[in-house]
Amino acid sequence: MSHPELLNGPTLLTGLSDIAGQYDAVFCDIWGVIHNGRQHFPTAYEALREFKAKHGPVILISNSPRPRDSLIEQLASLGILSDGFSDVISSGDATREYLKKFASQGPAWKVGPERDGVIYEGIDIDLSGTPETAAFISCTGPFDDENDVLEQYQHAFTIAARRNIVMICANPDKVVQRGDKIIMCAGSLADLYASLGGPVIMAGKPYAPIYELCYQSLEKITGKPHDKSRIVAIGDGLPTDVLGANGQGLDLIFIAAGIHAAEATDDAGKLDPLLLKAVLDTQMANAKYVADALRWKA
Repeated sequence: MSHPELLNGPTLLTGLSDIAGQYDAVFCDIWGVIHNGRQHFPTAYEALREFKAKHGPVILISNSPRPRDSLIEQLASLGILSDGFSDVISSGDATREYLKKFASQGPAWKVGPERDGVIYEGIDIDLSGTPETAAFISCTGPFDDENDVLEQYQHAFTIAARRNIVMICANPDKVVQRGDKIIMCAGSLADLYASLGGPVIMAGKPYAPIYELCYQSLEKITGKPHDKSRIVAIGDGLPTDVLGANGQGLDLIFIAAGIHAAEATDDAGKLDPLLLKAVLDTQMANAKYVADALRWKA
């Protein structure tokens, strides 16, 4: 059962089953909602399986720089199989369209770990560029997200920004929770580059291109036009999931025990609706529902 909260804030939701009948499709974030990079969350996986089996398609929407097939492999390695989703749409997929357009301009300066190299597969792109020679920057994340700090990138980004070359950022997330650690993501690097005057392009959440891919996928699955009022988005990131859903006019379930847990929970570790509303208000954002975790029933 759900419980309305004060001050026109979100409704506290105990389980997706409480509202599932109001929706024909789910757009669900991945990292922080159904896994933490180390293991999947069984109750969240169950909720998606139940919704898909009883109500309609589940589109997983991720700011991962990995393209769809690579992301599905990663999900499988964490125990999340296709019974819990109908399709996967990633920021990597949307970003590849930009990379194809910019590749003819000259070499790219590749910023990111080697594991993200799959985003370039099948694209005729020169990755030999440097801050001094590149025609543009392709950023999938820090070179070493476990140890790097923003200050390490200041000098090189300053050189590139003075040349006014575009950074294509494959992952708008600023941070992500991996196990019990908070890890820096490409979005933080993009913010630094923009603060130095460099132009930035992003296709993932909260920006429209990734949602357009989701709508296309949903219509392909159902064989009919989508109705935004019958889609519920689920996510834990305020600048990405929440603002993305708000920008698309989608109802949202805000999972508040992820990267915003410290801001939205009281001293006893319980979700506090007043604290949560204050978090949302900082970005003039809103959520129709809030939950401490994604589950089917309490």
